[in-house]
Amino acid sequence: MGLRRLQRLWLISLWLITAAAPAAQLHRRTTTVIPDPPAGIALYERGVLSDGSALVAERADAPAVQGASAACSNCHRKSGLGSVEARNIIPPITAGYLFHPPQDSEDAARLAYLPNSRLDRDAYTPETLARAIREGKDSRGQPLSYLMPRYDLNDADMEALIGHLNALHPRSVPGVTSEELHFATIVTPDADPLAKAGMLDVIRNFFDEKNAAPRGAGSQKMQTTAKGALAKHMFKVNRLWVLHVWELTGPASTWQQQLKERFDAEPVFAVLSGVFGPDYTPIRAFCEALPVPCLFPNVDNPPNDGDNEFHTIYFSRGVGLEADLIGHALAEATPKPASVVAVYRDGDVGESAAVRLAATLKAVGVPVHLAHLSARASDHALRALLAKVPAGATLALWLRPQDIAQLGPARTGPVYLSGILGGYEDAPLPAAWRAQTQMAYLIDLPLNRRVRLDYAHGWFRVRKIPEVSFKVQADTLLACGILSETIKHVIDAFFADYLLERIEDTLEHRLLTGYYPRLTLGPHQRFASKGGYFVRFTEPKSSVVEPVGDWIVP
Repeated sequence: MGLRRLQRLWLISLWLITAAAPAAQLHRRTTTVIPDPPAGIALYERGVLSDGSALVAERADAPAVQGASAACSNCHRKSGLGSVEARNIIPPITAGYLFHPPQDSEDAARLAYLPNSRLDRDAYTPETLARAIREGKDSRGQPLSYLMPRYDLNDADMEALIGHLNALHPRSVPGVTSEELHFATIVTPDADPLAKAGMLDVIRNFFDEKNAAPRGAGSQKMQTTAKGALAKHMFKVNRLWVLHVWELTGPASTWQQQLKERFDAEPVFAVLSGVFGPDYTPIRAFCEALPVPCLFPNVDNPPNDGDNEFHTIYFSRGVGLEADLIGHALAEATPKPASVVAVYRDGDVGESAAVRLAATLKAVGVPVHLAHLSARASDHALRALLAKVPAGATLALWLRPQDIAQLGPARTGPVYLSGILGGYEDAPLPAAWRAQTQMAYLIDLPLNRRVRLDYAHGWFRVRKIPEVSFKVQADTLLACGILSETIKHVIDAFFADYLLERIEDTLEHRLLTGYYPRLTLGPHQRFASKGGYFVRFTEPKSSVVEPVGDWIVP
């Protein structure tokens, strides 16, 4: 009865494989969009069955696991395209690879190359796939790897799961043609003009240089180890990179709709870099709702719950991470501070950091007073505000350089300063404030990063790119380099989720990491640099800083 229901599902979806309708023919005529059942997504990604109970995965030689730990995506990844880890090969399980055409057919040769695909086996049918999931036997009836658990799914859950595997294999990918890859970069109207100019200079030069390389299959052959028709030369073609600059206008409430209209008119494979004002929320919503990969935006206040996303990757948690570093230091202090005053300007990103710090310290019994200045308040207003702070109270300052330079007379009590807003070691902190001030420092120490940044300086100099906003420009160059390296690993498997997964797999191996001591990403991680230092100035007027303790990951 269960197999008959599966057959009906696949007939409706045009994916029924029978002797009379071989997989090769089926692959050619399938052009409709296959609906993706929500129950299948919940089972595959979160390990939740259709009745709300936990999915259970069983192996003969190991305790059963359930729920999220049993979800298929843990091994086969969100994309369904699997992975290769040491000698463990996790094969792709999207419909195109499970129900692949015979390997001596032209359709098989058109499948995107994946080093972990096992196309030398018989194609699965709905019946043999259900058997594989329940009993651990492959399409030929042979035992699957011990890594593959057994799942005792009822008919409805099996249908939902197979429906999701069917929908995972896209028939086309936005922004990808046989000759071009389309990318966008986004600029909001409140972005810093110098950061915008510097970012665009870098990204345009990088794309121009990328496109100057030879393209075509002539001298770029990559031999696979497959047999039959799959023993073809895999042509890794250097496609033309096309850049679309999406400059937004008007209030933030309209940005998401503007982006959707831009994407509809100019479909892109991914969004790269970009510069933004204080509110990144509409951009994030666009990336996740579409979805489209959004890679390493230059943003000071990414959402602190970004690890719950999938399609947006950041270099760091920005001012939210600064708040966590300061909160961790104060919560661990002995004795704890009697009170903390967090100072910021209305409308700037320091406000969200101050609120986050207050919530952290409230949990350990330390009161935080939020002392804000209006966006247009004068220097005198800042000094007047500081004069009211009780002697000995701890200060946390999220202020820009123009405010830091006007802090006025020195005061007693510990001071914590935002490196992001202050400009790191270039912060114009008055000499009288330096002894008691520690700066949250989310980048590598100057001597440690010098060689890596010398590469960026040289790259800009050769291309005559003015260094008008060097941190933004260096991060943009780093983002372009990461994308370029990842595209090489992708070869011709241009699937959005697979691009993100390849970044996860390869990022930690990069030697050039720009400002950051180390970049790593794992599943459910979207912030590549996860910690920071506290530093202090060593001299009254120089920009030399030294660490106060080790790198901290709060």
